[in-house]
Amino acid sequence: MTPTDPTSYEVYLLECADGTLYTGIARDPEARLAVHNSGRGAKYTRSRLPVILRYRETQPDKGAALRRELEIKKLTRTEKLRLIETHEKKGPRPYNGVN
Repeated sequence: MTPTDPTSYEVYLLECADGTLYTGIARDPEARLAVHNSGRGAKYTRSRLPVILRYRETQPDKGAALRRELEIKKLTRTEKLRLIETHEKKGPRPYNGVN
């Protein structure tokens, strides 16, 4: 299972300009980020631009990604921020489609 695996999906967390967090799934989170930032993404993010990709994790298939998305959506804001913080300590900095 790799990010280029045609059956894999990624669960991602975006930080919106107003500080809120948005969770979604995509095969290519960077491409999805560009869609969100163009104003053609989810209705929620359209009025909260720009958004920054803060967290992502690969899942083996769409079903697993949807289940994990639901798990993350059920977390409190504090728990989501802790998930992001743990991820940032281990990996690369947030990607906003520009840097």
